[in-house]
Amino acid sequence: MIRNVRSLIPLPTDEASMSDKCPKRKSLSYRDAGVDIEVGDQLVAEIAPHAKRTIRSGADVVLGGFGGLFDLRAAGFIDPVLVAATDGVGTKLELAKQMGWHRGLGVDLVAMCANDILVQGAMPLFFLDYFATGKLESDVATEVVAGIADGCVEVGCALIGGETAEMPGIYAAGSYDLAGFCVGAVERDHLLKPGMAKQGDVAIALPSSGVHSNGFSLVRKIIEIIGVDLAAPEPGGGGRSLAEALLTPTRLYQRAVSCALATGGVHGIVHITGGGLIENPPRVYGDDVSLVLDLAAKPLPPIFAWLQAAGNIKDYELARTFNCGIGMLLFVAPECVDTVMTNLTNGPEPDAWIAGKLIGRRSKPSVILRNIEIWAR
Repeated sequence: MIRNVRSLIPLPTDEASMSDKCPKRKSLSYRDAGVDIEVGDQLVAEIAPHAKRTIRSGADVVLGGFGGLFDLRAAGFIDPVLVAATDGVGTKLELAKQMGWHRGLGVDLVAMCANDILVQGAMPLFFLDYFATGKLESDVATEVVAGIADGCVEVGCALIGGETAEMPGIYAAGSYDLAGFCVGAVERDHLLKPGMAKQGDVAIALPSSGVHSNGFSLVRKIIEIIGVDLAAPEPGGGGRSLAEALLTPTRLYQRAVSCALATGGVHGIVHITGGGLIENPPRVYGDDVSLVLDLAAKPLPPIFAWLQAAGNIKDYELARTFNCGIGMLLFVAPECVDTVMTNLTNGPEPDAWIAGKLIGRRSKPSVILRNIEIWAR
């Protein structure tokens, strides 16, 4: 074991040899290594107001401590089960950075985590973020955190802390990555568990806002191959640019799910993320049932039709990669469907629709896509 580093440096025998062998060296600081503590302190001051606007019952948001606190009893829970989720925004980061649009990524980050919490029947309570970069640009980081706060406010979730890591040598200057961590809670007797959805349950679809935050490696590959102009009008003539259509933040479904759960009869919820319409639904029902989705119930949104045509993507691959316009599925008991649909369409989800149902499964696949031939080529 080396106990004294000084013992490794040969000591000169006279003053002349000291100047020859040990020239005076610059005193190094953390800034010389690429980390600026002052900029980090400035960032904390700039994002504090954004964290403060997410305060809710159970949370008193004060940044700068070693840990964030949340009081479940003050939030009104009696016998809660905690539900946690973590996620990022994937390679959507690269396209957003190319366009210089950062705030929407913060909303994406909250949505990817908070929507997963909802699947268990839980409501999001608090959120933490991790922002890692090669060189901290305070204005960029502030925009991202402002977006995180936007998302937290929308779902009633407190931003109680986070970490900003400046890591030169790991990330290039101008590059950054994001991760989010969300914790929610549900009363024990209201917890939704895998396998509760059953034969006969009806699938109610909640529309996505677009591509959300999955499949962007393929999106970027398509853009690279065909050399598309991101400033061109979006498909379908919506009045935005193609870049705006692709980078539309992920929808947050807390209000819709809360409405449906309060109405009753919800046996399962699916967040359509990576794996699209093929791999996500079976995560909440058993091997004895299959989901039949009728794709004729709603046209394929123009942005997905454009992606399919531009990338010459096969129907099944499109459904396995993207949400294809369905951001969330609710499996509802048949006798409750009309009431749930009425409350959704008259409230937070006017565009909800009945997309299919669960049927008994024998040799059928776990997800059956009917009328897939109507999708654009």
